[in-house]
Amino acid sequence: MLTSQEQLRYSRQIMLKHIGEDGQLKLRNASVLIVGMGGLGNPVSMCLTAAGVGKIIITDGDTVDITNLQRQVLFSEQDIKQNKADCAAEKLIQNNADINIEVVDEMLDEELGQFYIPQVDVVIDCSDNIATRYLVNKICIEHKKPFVVGAATGFDGQQLVIDPRKDDSACYQCLFPTSEKAPENNCQTVGILGPVLAIIAGMQALQTIKLLTGIKVKDNQLNIYDGLHNQWQQFNISRQESCPICNKI
Repeated sequence: MLTSQEQLRYSRQIMLKHIGEDGQLKLRNASVLIVGMGGLGNPVSMCLTAAGVGKIIITDGDTVDITNLQRQVLFSEQDIKQNKADCAAEKLIQNNADINIEVVDEMLDEELGQFYIPQVDVVIDCSDNIATRYLVNKICIEHKKPFVVGAATGFDGQQLVIDPRKDDSACYQCLFPTSEKAPENNCQTVGILGPVLAIIAGMQALQTIKLLTGIKVKDNQLNIYDGLHNQWQQFNISRQESCPICNKI
């Protein structure tokens, strides 16, 4: 049962018929892992903290740099050279002290992934490199954990939900087979506009809240955003028989 303070704090969410008090209780009892606390991880973590997700594990081994401040909105000049996950946790707790924020001040690797991913309800990929995304995809498929992918460069972004609890779910490697070398573009090589990250991160947070509260989520659909022309495109993807990840689980 929600406390009177929680009912007041989350009242604007609770009044939504798809959320209600039951949905808010599900959020309070839920746990998520956010991989990467950069331009996507910052707004995703802010949205989920504000929404009342009970436990949020954030992982990042990088430190804040002056070049991050244009888009990583949790950080300030005083945070430069400090660990991103530690800094983010301090700011998030100020927003909602009732949330359990666990900090992993390292880059996610196989060992950390195998330890943390089985503990959570949803994994959110906010990393900026494909090697990490392939790793998280593999472990999520293995442990049947929903996986919310986001990426953005320049004026463009993409978002995808992978739900291995469903028998027909495709995975990230079905979409980008390692043999075909998925593009390695990132903000360091081609640049990025901050609001594009906020749009993609908002979609990731929205999909995560829907997954946690039992609202139907469209999986096997790649959502592509063109910020220059303000257009969305959707592409259906399917599980590939040749995928070495899907077909060995």
